Amino acid sequence: MEMIHVRLVSPVDLTSQAVGLLTDDRYVFNLVVHRGLAHNPDGDAVECDILAGAANSVLRGLRELEVDRRGSIVIEPVDMAFSGTAAEAEQQQLGALAHAPVWEEVEARIRAEGTYLPSFYVYLVIAGVIGAVGIITNSQILIVAAMVVGPEYGAITSVALGLDRGNGIRIRQGLVALTAGFLMAVLVTFLFSAAIRALGLESKAFDRGFRPVSTLIDAPNVFSVVVAVLAGIVGIVSLTQARTSALLGVFISVTTIPAAADIGVSCAFSSWTEARGSLVQLLLNIVLLILVGVLTLRFQRAVWRYITRRSERSGGR
Repeated sequence: MEMIHVRLVSPVDLTSQAVGLLTDDRYVFNLVVHRGLAHNPDGDAVECDILAGAANSVLRGLRELEVDRRGSIVIEPVDMAFSGTAAEAEQQQLGALAHAPVWEEVEARIRAEGTYLPSFYVYLVIAGVIGAVGIITNSQILIVAAMVVGPEYGAITSVALGLDRGNGIRIRQGLVALTAGFLMAVLVTFLFSAAIRALGLESKAFDRGFRPVSTLIDAPNVFSVVVAVLAGIVGIVSLTQARTSALLGVFISVTTIPAAADIGVSCAFSSWTEARGSLVQLLLNIVLLILVGVLTLRFQRAVWRYITRRSERSGGR
């Protein structure tokens, strides 16, 4: 049984309407109202549990009352709940809606990833250097490690959400962070690789042109497009369904950090054709991930709206 716990601070003049909305919904349970006990903001404290599959309409109703603007709404996941009434309502009445994503929670998760602290750039640079070591030593394991360390997918999904919601500030912040972060990663990777070349620490195979790992990165083709599109779909679906294991698979399937690292390495070793190929690979992956992210978000919303309407027509709500 999937539930969320909702805590409200409702202005006194809105409490009756908010409580009425919650009371009338058959998927709201454990409703508790504390009159006049909330401060900062001041108002009435209201708590309840809602079946996750029915939460979107309830939260939309509360926001239409402007409870979020004049008071506050806090959503928490419920790890475990025992309620025969709630379980029966989920199994017999919600149907497919029982597994609907809570869009407020999904967007909050994506927005949280769209905060660009100094650690974002540090992780990106470190991932680039790890990728450079993997390229120079022809180690695919280190390339995978660089993909896992890289934080760029959070910025990519944040830009996708900004495009979906028409939020210019979010789009601009995400694109600036991606541009600055990858430029820093390429620069540091170039300096690191130049030092390796100057000291003669590269492997003999790499020095002789045997670079299988680099070749996989700097030669974008139709398979690069297929992987990027599929990764973009899986990434957004895993975020909406809170599937962290699937999201980890996205991190180790898209060629963004490895491409940035290969640009730096190729420039340091004067391999200009490979540098151009890696740049194309990097831009191709970022653009496709953003576009596919926007389309997948909109497609999922459309699918769940259809399921919701069909449920309402059949008397599910």
